[in-house]
Amino acid sequence: MRVDLFDFELPEDLIAQRPMVPRDAARLLDVTSDGLHDRTVRDLPELLRKGDLLVFNDTRVIPARLIGTRPGGGKVEALLIRDLGGGRWLCMARPGKRLRVGGTLAFATLGATVEARNEDGSIVLAFDRTGHEFITALEQSGAVPLPPYIRGGTADARDRADYQTLFATHDGSVAAPTAGLHFTPALMAALAEAGIASAGVTLHVGAGTFQPVRADDTDAHAMHAEWGEVPEATARAVETARAAGGRIVAVGTTSLRLLESVARRHDGAVAPWTGETDIFIVPGFRFRVVDLLLTNFHLPRSTLFMLVAAFAGLERMKEAYAHAIRERYRFYSYGDCCLLRR
Repeated sequence: MRVDLFDFELPEDLIAQRPMVPRDAARLLDVTSDGLHDRTVRDLPELLRKGDLLVFNDTRVIPARLIGTRPGGGKVEALLIRDLGGGRWLCMARPGKRLRVGGTLAFATLGATVEARNEDGSIVLAFDRTGHEFITALEQSGAVPLPPYIRGGTADARDRADYQTLFATHDGSVAAPTAGLHFTPALMAALAEAGIASAGVTLHVGAGTFQPVRADDTDAHAMHAEWGEVPEATARAVETARAAGGRIVAVGTTSLRLLESVARRHDGAVAPWTGETDIFIVPGFRFRVVDLLLTNFHLPRSTLFMLVAAFAGLERMKEAYAHAIRERYRFYSYGDCCLLRR
């Protein structure tokens, strides 16, 4: 499909720079077959039904932005993109052209060696620590990897908590699963009281998830791969809810992508699974699992706007986004959200 079909004018001042306080006070646009309804996230218990199952992404954002020095004292900035195992990470770096294979870098409590340079400008860094020791050192050396649309990508102390969901458990993401940012303990208690269950999956979100598509046609876009896991308990919860007539509610596009990736591999069923997915969802995709999607408002020409258009219909989503812009909903990672039906 032509990428310009997914373009729209977004006023820059609608990109949220801080999250709503408290989180569940954010606005929610309820997109239904009979219209658009302005609500808040706190209304979720009445918008869902007893027996529905919420599926959250329980990944935890790591402080993936590193500032350090090259031999001789030159400054270098690296953004961790993907864990390659054994202390090796795929990264984007500046100034990348000055980095040579075999060269060493120093980042406060971490050291690294440039192991490889790739044609797309990325590099592979081999760090001097692995496992828990690496994460501990990264917490001391790194900064929250805010996207450039939020305060120029410059994070502060507040972002350490703000850019992490209530469910964050497993280290590995370099971007937040932003729909989960709206949930609070009080909201989770209200949902449970309404008979709405929850379960977790893990998809370590890569920086490519939130990047605009630069090709003219979706067929020319190469989707990044991300590591994910559907635990046995979650697979069982999904299948039990479906058998009882409950609806599967994906909290965020990352949860949806993982559930639908697994269903494609298991003839529509959700089974325990661990691996990598590079699924790219555009209109025409056949959804097998997710019935409702809670998601933030995304940027023009992004793979995420393409996904919501595939899920709820391109024309419906254009109408919803036009309404959101008129009503000054807040967009992107720290912004408001919408509830979509398949």
